[in-house]
Amino acid sequence: MRTAVVERTTKETDIRLTLDLDGGEISVDTGVGFFDHMLNSFAIHGGFGLKLSVKGDLYVDEHHTVEDTGIALGQAFAKALGDKGSIDRFGSFYVPMDEALAFASVDISGRPYLVFDARFPQARCGGYDCAMTVEFMRALAFNAGITLHLKALYGDNSHHITEALYKAAAHALRLAVKQNGSGKPLSAKGVL
Repeated sequence: MRTAVVERTTKETDIRLTLDLDGGEISVDTGVGFFDHMLNSFAIHGGFGLKLSVKGDLYVDEHHTVEDTGIALGQAFAKALGDKGSIDRFGSFYVPMDEALAFASVDISGRPYLVFDARFPQARCGGYDCAMTVEFMRALAFNAGITLHLKALYGDNSHHITEALYKAAAHALRLAVKQNGSGKPLSAKGVL
């Protein structure tokens, strides 16, 4: 079973998360409506089961909630992937959302890195600061131990740009975590 449970409690957030790389129930409640929408789309397009409950210090702003969710989700990916054996390791995907186009490429390498290139014409989508997209993706990549490249090639609407980025990342991860039956990591070194 490629599943993981992460419980993470700090003075800023209290997170309960269950991830299933092979699908399952999806329920997301972070207290930030647009972020819930992004994570729901992420799970659907990645083919992941995701049960997530976050209680954060939203009276401050959404920063801790979004970043800490990325940390917990990244930790869950790392746990669910184990030794990273028998997976395709790499995935790349383009997602168009109306006038916006986003690209994501991932390497489940054990070497965390993020390249993020996106501009948001509108600063906010509801209660979500679009600048939090890079914070979420960085936390996800570094805690999952993956290399993640994300680029919004163009777009005029921040909702479309942000959603295209989340969906592109999900599809790239879906391809990368796909099992190939090899029984070993896809690496010339024999280990990731």
